[in-house]
Amino acid sequence: MTWRGIIPLTLFLAGSLGDQVISRAQSAPLIEVGKFSSGQPGIALPQGWKPLTFKKVPRHTAYEVVREGARTVVKATSDASASGLTKEVSIDPKEFPLLRWRWKVDNLLKTSDVRRKDGDDYPARLYVTFAYDPDRVSFAKKLKYKAGRVLFGDIPIAALNYIWDTTTPVGTVVENAYTDFAMMVIVESGARNVGTWVDEERNIYEDYKRAFGGEPPMINGVAIMSDTDDTGERATAYFGDIRFVRDPRSAVTGGEK
Repeated sequence: MTWRGIIPLTLFLAGSLGDQVISRAQSAPLIEVGKFSSGQPGIALPQGWKPLTFKKVPRHTAYEVVREGARTVVKATSDASASGLTKEVSIDPKEFPLLRWRWKVDNLLKTSDVRRKDGDDYPARLYVTFAYDPDRVSFAKKLKYKAGRVLFGDIPIAALNYIWDTTTPVGTVVENAYTDFAMMVIVESGARNVGTWVDEERNIYEDYKRAFGGEPPMINGVAIMSDTDDTGERATAYFGDIRFVRDPRSAVTGGEK
């Protein structure tokens, strides 16, 4: 990805999906963000999701809802390309801290590197972006955020990138090579689980505090992506259902684990 690729992604999530905000009851045990398993195989876009492309990246990743084994999922095929699928949400990370999803990759990238701009490619990544809340931002970051808005419009204050990396140890949290508004969280690494469906769970609330410090604001966007435009390689990934779940230890009305 290029710098011009990272900012438009957050810009798109923050400002152009107003008709897709997820509504929910306060007592709901979970929020289904991506119910891909209920989709119709053969269509390009799962319901409620929109494509994201970048002006400076001519080749786009191909997405399709497919039947993979016994489940319906989203397949991403990236060939020296980059684009994503996005959905706007409005979720309190303290109320629904647990993010659960499943994914699979067919291969790793040989030359990706989370610490280099020219290596900022991954066979699979899942973004979570956060809305700007001036009451939860330091003075220095407010100034930086305001400068960013002048250049790029209505951007979120932070983004967590959950990635499937090649060599970086699982559990590593590192600043994005382009901007400290995005933090990279390595949840899978290496070849051990390549070709295998992996179920993931992250505590968004705790991840935000660890990555950025302080209390997180509202979550305002989720995205999935497979990108190989910088490395010029090819990758195939599959994404299963994505949901936010109440923490049963803190839920007032009870929840599902």
